[in-house]
Amino acid sequence: MSNPREVQLVSRPVGWPTPENFALVESAPTELAQGQIRVRNEVMSVDPYMRGRMSDAKSYAEPYALGEAMHGGAVGEVVESRADGVAVGDHVLHGLGWREEAVLDATSARVVDTSVAPASAYLGVLGMTGLTAYAGLTRVAGLKEGDVVFVSGAAGAVGSAVGQIAKALGASRVIGSAGSQEKVDHLLDDLGFDAAFSYKDGRVSDLLREAAPDGLDVYFDNVGGDHLEAAIGSLRLGGRIAICGAISVYNNTEAAPGPRNLARLIQTRGTIQGFLVGDHYDLAGEYAHKAAGWIADGSLTSRETFVDGIDHAVDGFLGVLRGDNVGKMLVRL
Repeated sequence: MSNPREVQLVSRPVGWPTPENFALVESAPTELAQGQIRVRNEVMSVDPYMRGRMSDAKSYAEPYALGEAMHGGAVGEVVESRADGVAVGDHVLHGLGWREEAVLDATSARVVDTSVAPASAYLGVLGMTGLTAYAGLTRVAGLKEGDVVFVSGAAGAVGSAVGQIAKALGASRVIGSAGSQEKVDHLLDDLGFDAAFSYKDGRVSDLLREAAPDGLDVYFDNVGGDHLEAAIGSLRLGGRIAICGAISVYNNTEAAPGPRNLARLIQTRGTIQGFLVGDHYDLAGEYAHKAAGWIADGSLTSRETFVDGIDHAVDGFLGVLRGDNVGKMLVRL
């Protein structure tokens, strides 16, 4: 039987990544040390933040090393264990995606119950994705009941959770932007957004003003660029902007111009704060408890987009950067 395979980064992308930046190779066999487990990965996550780790520019996370397997969220079944408390047959969530089989210390994996929710949910709405939405809204943006909330990239994994969680926490109006009419329909018909628009249909500032004629209290930014400028232009007194991502500029080789209307923050006493979910893991228990209730009563649902096989993992990742996914993009292994 051939060895399990992994995806390695072989060259650093300049601008948009291409398949030539990656290689699919067999991984070297590894013996388990005491305290380690061997996991056959079943599903792995491909996320926009991974684009940043493919560059060697200084950032909040170590860049991926050339000639080594990349990593990211994955859930799989334990097939061998030399660790107390983790048994063969358990399912675990861990950080060694981009490979069919992972060997890791049991302390860096978390056992998850796949009878309560499918494995993929622990990479999405019940995992880092959902926690990102919750922490950004509650702690960073200080969401209050009655707030008007705008989220960009609203049909993506984080954005779709943001809109639904904002409604569940009492927002008076939730507006989303997305990149196609099909996604706009999904936001309105399936996810309960009050208004939504495709940013391809005109100037974002005009479309936003139409969707939020009375302005915004909270903007959850996944896109940056013209969306951020538009949100600043629509901020109400005391408005808050939480910056989670800026996918519109991730593949730029030149710096994108910043918002030209920052002076509005003076009039509105508005704030802009960037954040990383890693600083807010103390909210994970609180979020998991609330999310379970919201999922049970139907106020939090998630759509997933799958590609199949590790040989299509790079296609899935490039698809996320193009916006091909509705909800969380995942690779079934």
